Amino acid sequence: MRPKKGCFRLWTARGGERGRGETIGCKLREENDPHIRKEIIQKPRAAHQVPDKPEKFMESELDLHDIIQEMHVVATRPDLYPLLVELGAVQSLLGLLGHDNTDVSIAVVRLLEEFTDVDALHESEEGAEVLIEALVDGQVVALLVQNLGRLQESVREEAQGVHDTLALVENMAEFRPQMCEEAAQQGLLRWLLKRLKAKMPFDANKLYCSEVLAILLQDSDANRALLGELEGIDVLLKQVSAFKRRNPSTAEEQEMMENLFDALCSCLLLRSNRERFLKGEGVQLMNLMLREKQVSRSSALKVLDHALLGPEGSDSCHQFVDILGLRTIFPLFMKSPKKIRKAGSTEKEHEEHVCSILASLLRNLRGQRRTRLLRKFTEHGSEKVDRLMELHFKYLDATQHICYILAEICNAKVPQIRQRVHQILNMRGSSIDMVRHIIKEYAESLGDGRSPEFRESEQRRILGLLVNL
Repeated sequence: MRPKKGCFRLWTARGGERGRGETIGCKLREENDPHIRKEIIQKPRAAHQVPDKPEKFMESELDLHDIIQEMHVVATRPDLYPLLVELGAVQSLLGLLGHDNTDVSIAVVRLLEEFTDVDALHESEEGAEVLIEALVDGQVVALLVQNLGRLQESVREEAQGVHDTLALVENMAEFRPQMCEEAAQQGLLRWLLKRLKAKMPFDANKLYCSEVLAILLQDSDANRALLGELEGIDVLLKQVSAFKRRNPSTAEEQEMMENLFDALCSCLLLRSNRERFLKGEGVQLMNLMLREKQVSRSSALKVLDHALLGPEGSDSCHQFVDILGLRTIFPLFMKSPKKIRKAGSTEKEHEEHVCSILASLLRNLRGQRRTRLLRKFTEHGSEKVDRLMELHFKYLDATQHICYILAEICNAKVPQIRQRVHQILNMRGSSIDMVRHIIKEYAESLGDGRSPEFRESEQRRILGLLVNL
């Protein structure tokens, strides 16, 4: 049976995708053949330019659909991508993303998603570079976002189109991470936030939105700042609050929840987002989630750790004490929850986050709030000092935060704390010299991303703790 007219008239009797790819390669190399150029460039453009002739329009629509479907064969030969770009086929496809018929635009998205499949891209680095460059230059993300705005996810095919769009963006971001900022600026970040907060049942597309959001935020301060400007911190807090008193229903929903918490952690690396988090009552929400003992507790602990960290976390530290957060954190310090693994965390990760939070509180609290914190270490026969020393010997290979806490509480002018620390060290055949050595290493490691002035000041402060240790 003869094939339908389409795909640049490149179909041959040779079997298999490889054979078809080679045939396409031969034909594409006939760059000066005007017929080939017409099939590749002009036909897709002209296919929707006959609105006054319905029968011609329907014929051209079907023909266009055939062309797009048969172009999937090119995905098996990424070494041909440069020729596709040179002949203008990629630009033609980008133009079809705005086609009046969403079936056509969805078909183009699916084709581009297959073109950018990571495995295919790595088969030909040169072809991949040329293709991605052409897509980025053609502002593919802006066109995709415009198309997303007209897709109705209640229609199965259009819901799949949304999923394919997100897959296309993920493919491009994996091959060229630097395009993430352009994607966010071209409206993708705003669309993701809108989709996340839409009142729709949880589905695969919402999960994928959370994944792509985490990718955009992973290594970009610009995107973190943009999310804050778009009131994204409030959106994220609203979304994770759904898991305050209930566990995710499925493993997929739990994955989405963890992606949203990770996005929050990433955003909190910016001071401006710390302020938004505080204003949006993020500290109160994390504290409540820690008390509710749901699966979300481990993720809430990680977010709280990020919120309180460094001098930027000072206001959040004070608020945490004001909302009786010490009553929440110390039980978690004294004993790790049994259901940590179910929450996708480990005992070590849990204990590291708790100790990091206590270290941040000791660094940032002043006045009566600091006194309340230090008093906790003297209660019940200094049991919290005993627990701290237990963790010190448990994690000798990763104990900087623990040793910093020891230095802070030993400098608190509470003799019983210092005496208890030295007593336990002697009982275990250790000495304070090891603690001093670890604190010096901790001080030397400070300053990543900080100003030289902050680093020097903080190092002097920490090393000053050694005097009374």
